[in-house]
Amino acid sequence: MSLQQWHKNGWLRPYETSRKQISDLFEIVDRDLTDAGTARLSSDWQFGIAYNAALKLCTVLLYAEGYRPDRGLAHYRTLQALPLVLGDSRKGDADYLDSCRIKRNTVEYDMAGRSSPEEAKELIEFSKELKADVLDWLRQNHPQLAPKA
Repeated sequence: MSLQQWHKNGWLRPYETSRKQISDLFEIVDRDLTDAGTARLSSDWQFGIAYNAALKLCTVLLYAEGYRPDRGLAHYRTLQALPLVLGDSRKGDADYLDSCRIKRNTVEYDMAGRSSPEEAKELIEFSKELKADVLDWLRQNHPQLAPKA
């Protein structure tokens, strides 16, 4: 499957972004990664904030490719687009992020105490690595959108 096929299916809409918008999203990622590492927060909140950072990074990928998700299943589609943009080797990462999406929804809407400090730390580290990968990809594939150093 491809982003073009997702668009034909009605799952994505064409979207034009800008360097400013991409830079703003990276500022959110930086804020969230800093905040997620705050020890005085519960592991649920740390996990949720780190999830938001990863979601924003996947959003950058979609926006740079000229798409945004349609309203239905927006988080799911944004995360599942990861291997469509960065390659099939990232399928496991998309699956991991989808499991994080489900856990984040549980701790946000249903019950507290369902994410451990280890899970929060793992997602924070994953998001930091993903940020570096997204920045590299952006500089190689869409340098006109890459944030200025």
